[in-house]
Amino acid sequence: MNNAGIHDDAVFPGMQPGQWQRVVDVSLNGFYNVTQPLMMPMIRTRWGRIVNITSVAGIAGNRGQVNYAAAKGALHSATKALSLEVASRGITVNAVAPGIIETAMSRGSFDAKAIAQLVPVKRAGRPEEVAGLVGYLASDEAGYITGG
Repeated sequence: MNNAGIHDDAVFPGMQPGQWQRVVDVSLNGFYNVTQPLMMPMIRTRWGRIVNITSVAGIAGNRGQVNYAAAKGALHSATKALSLEVASRGITVNAVAPGIIETAMSRGSFDAKAIAQLVPVKRAGRPEEVAGLVGYLASDEAGYITGG
């Protein structure tokens, strides 16, 4: 599972190169650095499960987070492309794009009123709610599910 992500928010016209690079390095390049060395062992055993944690920001965007949305959107696209490359080898590749989850990262970014406006269930999700889905995608039972 790839779960790396940081944010360093700024409106794009005022974003500094370092802000862009830090977020892309962790949120996107981390996927490459963790996953690429594991591919040949998975291919040799003809089995593997890769689950990337992306973000709804990578699908819908978010003001002040062009760098984060770009990195997570690219991770979503990389998930789809890699799933096509390795499906015939028994390896599944999926992305989970949770909304606002109760974490240290989200606490400073969203108050209760914003969460109520943005989230259909009117609350932040809990990490264990996402973990159940990730656990399933990593299991033998999910061998048919890939590219999503």
